[in-house]
Amino acid sequence: MTVIDYLKRIYSGSAAEFTARAAEGMLAGKKQFVVTANPEILMRASKGDEEASRLLCLPETLVAPDGISVVKAMRRCGLPVQERVTGVDLAQGLLEAAGQNGRTVCLLGAREEVVATLAAKYRERYPAMTLRFHNGYDGDKDDLMAGFAAMKPDLVLVALGVPAQEKLIARHLDAFEKGTFVGVGGSFDVLSGLKRRAPEFFIRTNTEWLYRIVREPARFKRFYESNIKFLFAVRRAARESKKKS
Repeated sequence: MTVIDYLKRIYSGSAAEFTARAAEGMLAGKKQFVVTANPEILMRASKGDEEASRLLCLPETLVAPDGISVVKAMRRCGLPVQERVTGVDLAQGLLEAAGQNGRTVCLLGAREEVVATLAAKYRERYPAMTLRFHNGYDGDKDDLMAGFAAMKPDLVLVALGVPAQEKLIARHLDAFEKGTFVGVGGSFDVLSGLKRRAPEFFIRTNTEWLYRIVREPARFKRFYESNIKFLFAVRRAARESKKKS
């Protein structure tokens, strides 16, 4: 499959609609694997990473455009898309829905201080919520996921970075009877309140990536390797597709 084939699988509606759809499925007891697709995982899949390709195509998978580069790529290929669906906003929406309805939630990833702070925040806000958590540095991740499966959770958020978090979820998906599973990257840091999100201007103008690079210049290399190369790959694939048609 080409990168365009994967782009065709991505949700085209609004972020609010996607979050509502995912929350509705969670509360209905469905099993759904939400992949907030960024350029890195799309590039891996199109370049032969079989695990990445498989998880993007699972029947349980809902793919959302996480990042303005993915939105621009879809538009360049003539595919319908309204806006990006950020992992942090999606995670927050699902946590709120789970909390308001007293559901069971499992959190895996980030530093102990971060995930513990996040868990305490939501336990205080929603006492009826059952919440289990573990940091992303200690313990065997596969064993931890097996333990989560025994709890029959409604929501599992994994913050280990792309594509490790998605691959971990995919390996264990069959062990769960139900639940909504999302790889959320660095969302725990922001949702816990221990790390500041970009100011509203950057969020509104889809330039959070610029804010992060300014604050952490070391991110530029990764940004170039994923986002810039991704857009060039999309352009090449689009040209080849036009020639064939």
